[in-house]
This record gives sequence, C-alpha cells and structure tokens, in this order.
Amino acid sequence: MTKLFSTLLTGLLVSGLALTAPTVFAATDTGAPAVKKVVKKVVKKKAASKKAVVAPPAAYELAAPDDDDTGTPIDVAVAPAIEYKCELGNTLTIFRNDGDDNYIALRWHKVLTRMKRVATTTGAHRFENKRSGLVWIGIPAKGLLLDSRKGQQLANECKDPSQMALALAAGDARS
Repeated sequence: MTKLFSTLLTGLLVSGLALTAPTVFAATDTGAPAVKKVVKKVVKKKAASKKAVVAPPAAYELAAPDDDDTGTPIDVAVAPAIEYKCELGNTLTIFRNDGDDNYIALRWHKVLTRMKRVATTTGAHRFENKRSGLVWIGIPAKGLLLDSRKGQQLANECKDPSQMALALAAGDARS
C-alpha cells in the first residue's frame, strides 16, 4: 500500500491534478484497481483537452456587399483606421483606402460593412449600404450612424480624436 500510495502521489503531483486527491485516497487496499481507473480517466481528459485547440473568434464578420459595389476592396489590415467614440459608450471604426473617397468600410458591433458615398448638397459626408440599411453621416463636428430600414439612430455624437480635441478647445474658449 505504501508503494502504491507514493506512486500515486508522485503521479498526481507530476500531472498537476492535486484536486482529485480526495477521490483517489478514499480507495482501500482492495480498491487499488479503482484508483488506477480514476487516474487513467483524469489523464485521458487532460490529454484530450490539450488536443482541442480553439481558434480565437474573428475580430469582425463581413456584411453582404451592395449590388452596385464595384469599387476597390478595402484591406482593413493595412488601411488607416479611425476609431470614433459615441454617446452611450458605443464605438465604431472607419477604414479608408488612401486616395479613394468613394468607399469606406465601417465596423459596427463586430460587423464590417462596405459603404458607398452618396452625393449631398450640404457638403456632409454621407455613405450608405442599401443592403444592410446603414447610413453614416459625417460633418466636421461629429458623425451619426443611422439604420434606414428601422428609421432610427444607432449612434450619435460620434467623434474621432481630432473632433474631441476641437470640442474640448471650444469648451475651454467659452469658459
């Protein structure tokens, strides 16, 4: 029994399974084969957990493109990204290709949507994706994300770091 006990204790310490010790030590002299079965099961479970490597979830999923989406694809791995902080703790990120002002990629709630510029008479930057219903309107002071299908605002008072600095400077100038 002493030899079995020391072998078992060494095996537990080596495998790092000290939490199973109460189950193993409850065995009697006649229950030694039961102890080996418990240890084998635990070792098998540990080996199986090492084999199951789970890939990390994707940073975002791609939304379906628009039917009239014919522009140059935006590679978000290399495209400059601008992160906007919005009301209620929301954030969104806009990716642009250098030299291409007609398309952006907007990441909202881990979904990446490619959006096409729509001409406006006011000078605002308006981008939309008709299939997803998202509309991004950017003016010098802030940005606004709309859902045209539901007719509601998704994010308001969205500001990039430069717009935040301007807002703080304007607030300091008033006081």
